[in-house]
Amino acid sequence: MFEELKEYLKNSYSPYSNFKVSSCLVTKNNKKYFGVNVENASYGASICAERVAITKALSEGEKKEDFKEIHILGSTSNTMPCFICRQTFAEFFDENVKIYIYDTEGNYEKYSMNELCPYPFSLGDIL
Repeated sequence: MFEELKEYLKNSYSPYSNFKVSSCLVTKNNKKYFGVNVENASYGASICAERVAITKALSEGEKKEDFKEIHILGSTSNTMPCFICRQTFAEFFDENVKIYIYDTEGNYEKYSMNELCPYPFSLGDIL
């Protein structure tokens, strides 16, 4: 997975920060959906690699119950997902989805959804 993520880093559109991120969402039937971060001069319009991969999978017909794991590689060591991505994880991942964060050498740490987002905002908070 690391080599594929490394190759996808080249597709990152990050002219403002030069901070490149790639990700791969893997489904339970081992289908892969890759994403990269896409920046915008209006930073709020930027989208992270993790959310690109998730929305790509959803737009191709996958359901959130199909998601098995996500792999993330940044151009700096141990790039952790931002909190918008973590909230997106809370929306689409159950507690069994594994999150792999790679360093620039190919080593990784594995996390659970609950470890990265122990207090997610959910439908129960709105009602």
